[in-house]
Formats: sequence, C-alpha cells, structure tokens
Amino acid sequence: MSIVIVGGNDCMACRYKTLCEQYHCRAKVFTQMKGTLQGKIGDPDLLVFFTRTVSHKMVQCAMNAAGPHTKIAHCHSSSMAALKKLLDELAACRAIGAALVQ
Repeated sequence: MSIVIVGGNDCMACRYKTLCEQYHCRAKVFTQMKGTLQGKIGDPDLLVFFTRTVSHKMVQCAMNAAGPHTKIAHCHSSSMAALKKLLDELAACRAIGAALVQ
C-alpha cells in the first residue's frame, strides 16, 4: 500500500516513513511546498493531511494530483501517535476486508 503524507514537521519526516514501513506501507512525505506537487505525488492508495501544519495551497495541489480511487484522511495532530492511530485503523479495515473475502 502506498501512502502520501502532506504536512507535518520537517524533523519528523524520517520517523513518519519508518512508522509506515512497520505497517508494510511505502510512504512519501511532503512537509513543505517545494515546486509543484502535481508530478511528485503519483497515485497513492491513501493521502494523509496533517491539517494543523499544512497550507491550503498544499492541500489543493495534493487533491488535484490525487487519483480518483485515492482515499483521503485528515489528521489534526502531526504527532507519531496520531499517525500510528490512523495506521492501526487502516490495518484493522484491511484485516476485516480480507476476512470477508475468504
């Protein structure tokens, strides 16, 4: 599963990626607007916005770049605990979906 995180703290970017790897997810983190996000985001499965630390312009660019099947999650805090909670919920939903398929 691929995740794009928009917002957050610069010093936490590596920690966000490491946490996502623990959940078997590939992550891209954009904490600042450096050029256009249009070609950098790609087509992720999940787009996470840390709403307290992201500009409206970054949100609009990321939303425009996201594919039609991309799920979107908003998280007010940019802490590791908030991201972990979100990933736990995602893992639980995937587990339920896998159980229903079998």
